[in-house]
Amino acid sequence: MTSKNSFPAALKMVRKARGLSQEAFSDVSSRTYMSSLERGLKSPTLSKVAELCEVMDVHPLTLLTLAYGADSKGVDKLIERVRRELTALQAEKDK
Repeated sequence: MTSKNSFPAALKMVRKARGLSQEAFSDVSSRTYMSSLERGLKSPTLSKVAELCEVMDVHPLTLLTLAYGADSKGVDKLIERVRRELTALQAEKDK
């Protein structure tokens, strides 16, 4: 699954897991916009992702990890890759 297709699925999954309706996001988004996001018709900005995650009470990286990792095995592999990349970047910065 590509991130383009999996972000909508991850967003919907987290929203439903939190027991939230699309209307619960009315302070940050319209129901129509939420529906468009969940159907993959629109792509949110990073600031919008942060706002949505605040409503769902999850860190934005949690949502993005679900979008890119898809399942627990994929999430584990993704987290390990991110750790390696962060370590390498930090080492480069410290040179």
